[in-house]
Amino acid sequence: MEPRIEGRTASLRHLKRSRAAAIARDQAGAVSRAQLYAAGLTRGEVRANVQARRWQRVGRHVVVVHTGPLAQATLLWAAQLSGGPRARLDGASSLIAAGLTGFHLEVHRVSVPRGARVFRDARVDVRQTRRWRADDVFPGAGPPRTRPEIAAVRGALWARSDRQAALLLTMTVQQGVAPVDRIARALLQVKKAPRLRFVVDVVTDLVGGVRSLAELDFAAACRARGLPEPTRQVVRRGPDGRYYLDVLWEEFGVVVEIDGIQHVLAQEVVADALRHNDVTLLHLRVLRLPVLGFRVAADEFFAQIEQALVDGGWTRLGPAA
Repeated sequence: MEPRIEGRTASLRHLKRSRAAAIARDQAGAVSRAQLYAAGLTRGEVRANVQARRWQRVGRHVVVVHTGPLAQATLLWAAQLSGGPRARLDGASSLIAAGLTGFHLEVHRVSVPRGARVFRDARVDVRQTRRWRADDVFPGAGPPRTRPEIAAVRGALWARSDRQAALLLTMTVQQGVAPVDRIARALLQVKKAPRLRFVVDVVTDLVGGVRSLAELDFAAACRARGLPEPTRQVVRRGPDGRYYLDVLWEEFGVVVEIDGIQHVLAQEVVADALRHNDVTLLHLRVLRLPVLGFRVAADEFFAQIEQALVDGGWTRLGPAA
């Protein structure tokens, strides 16, 4: 009788592993412990499969039903499952799930509604939020996640620094993960948050391109640093017609071109290069200031602008501000 009992036991173990594999198949290989227990596996059986190196743990609450390298999709599913049954990928993690590339995260973030049970895990940052609505979830395939425009706003507000916040917003728009007008509308729903003013400024730059920065912010930044007042939006005529110089100190032979989000698009590259060359042929020194650079590295860029002005003959009359 013993061989028959052992055979049934082995068959039952195989059946349970097959159930786990079926669940994991739609989740990039990841499955939560709660799902495994609901499928009939015991804690001991889960532990035995991990110890036998059939499966591997990802944090406290999730296992992966293989022992190979973990794909990005697997890590995203593991993060969402680690947050509990009501969790969604949010912030930069949601944007990565939506296709954002080139943005590195050490810890994935998920959101849950205020008051929900939080499943703690060192690999996942679980954020409770009052702004948690059922229709904020993206309806597509993959792990549950917040809509890209909402995730972009939250990701910027949750970022480690202003620099990271600006980079995330800019990359999201550049890569077409979320259009800037939708991000702007999502931002209107936030009434109070740390870094909110900065995020509003960055989104305004992305919405307005060069004009908002050149006309509203640049001259004020020059005055604050004791630099001479420039002339803005100066019209020049080139071989192909009229063009505008964003900022000009004609007396000192210095031009600053402020690059908005459109300057990364392929169709702008040739026109920008021709304009740059025309201005250079007028014996003007041309410096470029990306809108993103103005937000996250203004001091470094203005030090270069001041050096160019000094080289052109400007003399500071008083101490720097």
